[in-house]
Amino acid sequence: QVQLIESGGGLVQAGGSLRLSCAASGRTVSTRGMGWFRQVPGKEREFVAGIIWSDGNTYYGDFVKGRFTISGDNAKNTVHLQMNSLKPEDTAVYYCAARALSRKSAFGTYYPISVANEYDYWGQGTQVTVSL
Repeated sequence: QVQLIESGGGLVQAGGSLRLSCAASGRTVSTRGMGWFRQVPGKEREFVAGIIWSDGNTYYGDFVKGRFTISGDNAKNTVHLQMNSLKPEDTAVYYCAARALSRKSAFGTYYPISVANEYDYWGQGTQVTVSL
């Protein structure tokens, strides 16, 4: 069984920074890409950022506007999210996600990276709270 373990969440003041990390453990799995989503109560899970290992391309939700940076290591199945200039509206539970390499896509190497059900593995989430 594959587990994704997130770390780095917490409480920060507006304008501050946090770095989230996610690592895969358990059964060895090859992934095509990894990403971060977030969710607040009563709302759907929202795409934050994603990375595709084959070319290193990164993608971000529109609200990020240059504040966040995703990075990672394909060989280690680890991904990080550096979040700067945090705002109270960034408060949410942040989830790490991974897409299995074995899962086929109509788009070849690529897949709808911002769509939650395109991912096969999920972490349990880490709370990020941004205060005024």
